[in-house]
Amino acid sequence: MKNANPVSSLLRALMIVVLLSLTTGCGRGDATRAPTEAKTVADYFVVPVGAKSVKMQLAIKPREMEHGLMGREDLKSDEGMLFLYDAPQRMSFWMRNTPTPLDIGFFTADGVLKEVYQMYPFDETPVMSRSEALQFALEMKQGWFEFNGVKPGAKLDLKALAEAIKARGFEPKVFELK
Repeated sequence: MKNANPVSSLLRALMIVVLLSLTTGCGRGDATRAPTEAKTVADYFVVPVGAKSVKMQLAIKPREMEHGLMGREDLKSDEGMLFLYDAPQRMSFWMRNTPTPLDIGFFTADGVLKEVYQMYPFDETPVMSRSEALQFALEMKQGWFEFNGVKPGAKLDLKALAEAIKARGFEPKVFELK
């Protein structure tokens, strides 16, 4: 028996075509998926330092580096912020508007921890590195380096750092990382 309403048959056929076209797009590979949005300075990445894993935020853009951990009172014991520079240099940090006592560790371009200093809340006296061959600086809660036995010579896991940099939407090669 034929359907007496040709419009309903046409609508049914059209709906089937639409449904099939919508469902066939679901099985495609990663190439057709929308790219994931890059992470921000607010996101944490696990990057080992020596034998200890650290949840660190990455300060890459000038404004992020300028702001750093200002105003932060919520750092947990294994959380910190890594400041990334595109070339080795002497580093200088201060604690303007920073209420949490911090340690700062300075690393060479090959990820070796060279120097560690304490920094005190709201102290605007610059804490300057001795070396001019430093490329990364890690701020952690004061006492973290000593408590965790992370001493000069410890290495920052550059492979994990490169992956975190990519997730932030930057090219690791800018920092001479692969």
